[in-house]
This record gives sequence, structure tokens and C-alpha cells, in this order.
Amino acid sequence: MNSLGLPDLKGLFGIILEEIINNKDQLIELDSKAGDGDLGITMAKAFTAAYESIKNSDFASIGDALTKAGMAILKAAPSTMGTILATGFISGGKALQDIKIIGTAELSIFSEAFSQAICQRGKVKGGEKTLYDVAAPVSDSLKASARLGASLETALGEAFSVAQKGLEDTKGMIAQHGKAAAFREKTLGIPDAGAYLLYLLIKASNNFINNNIRA
Repeated sequence: MNSLGLPDLKGLFGIILEEIINNKDQLIELDSKAGDGDLGITMAKAFTAAYESIKNSDFASIGDALTKAGMAILKAAPSTMGTILATGFISGGKALQDIKIIGTAELSIFSEAFSQAICQRGKVKGGEKTLYDVAAPVSDSLKASARLGASLETALGEAFSVAQKGLEDTKGMIAQHGKAAAFREKTLGIPDAGAYLLYLLIKASNNFINNNIRA
């Protein structure tokens, strides 16, 4: 699939929701080691709401749809992670404005806005064991793919590989933020739950693109 249009968003968010639900227990387990242990539950609620917002509404643009999905996430999961994730979607959606078709260049714009928003909202930087440690390298990867004129399928495949490495890298980091920061060295060897969540979103998006290829 070299482009993503408004009619594709329902299927995309359906696949994302399925991925979150299938990995809900893993999210809970990771979060329980350095947090409240409710991440799987709150994110299932968040992406159910996002899916419903996409499924049940007509939008003038993809940017509008993604912004509204972010607002739905914020309403359904007003937790720290829910708020940060919602901010990313809202900022990314606004960056696309009136865009109706997403290719690699547009996905890069969304990813950069998403990454910058969670960085600013969460007051984080790379190496602090957060979802930003996946978001930032994925944004850089998509930017490079856009410069090369890579297809959406190729770009997301590369971004998925980068997300896998980013997630793995968080195992060697010490948590610096939120409740996880209280565990300090005990978080070594454990992947960050937020990074795992973002990895799942990219995995689901990559799978959707691979299974719905069109010119």
C-alpha cells in the first residue's frame, strides 16, 4: 500500500485496537513491574474509543480524523500515558491539516509532530526509558525514507525494525520519569511499557499496510 486514504482509517484503527487487546496482559505485566499495572486496561479503553470515533464519524480530512481520535483517547483514558499519547495524535493530526491521502512524506510529518509533542508534554529526552525512545528514532527513520522517496510499505517496514531496536534499547536504560523512576536500577533489563505500547502501534500499522497493498 503506497497511500492511505480516509476509507482506510477504520481498518487501520481496527487492527491497532486488536493488537492492543491481544497484548493487554503483556502491557499490564510490564507496567506492574514499574508502575500501576493498569496500562493494558487503560489503553484498551483508549483505542476502543479512538476506533469508535473513526468508525462512527465522517471526516473532511485525515488530519481531522486523527485529531478527533486523539481527543477520544484523552476522554477515555485521562491518565498520564493517555494524555501524552492523545497529545501526540492531536498534534500529528493538526500537522496534516487538510490532507486526505497519506504517503511516506505525510506519515513523516505526522510522526515528527507526534514525537515532538510527547517530548514536550512528557518533558522527556532520549535515553530516559520512555516511549520517546521509540518515537524519536522512528520519526528519524520515516524522515530518511521520505527524503529517499521510499514507498509507504518500505518506509513502515524500516520504521518497524527501528521500533524493535528502540524497544530493545530501553532494557539497558534506567527509568527517569513517573512512578517507574522510584524503581531506578530495578528497571534495568525490563523494556519500558510505554515504548512497548508505541512499538505495538507501529507493528499494527506495518501489518495493515502489508496486508492491504495497492498502488
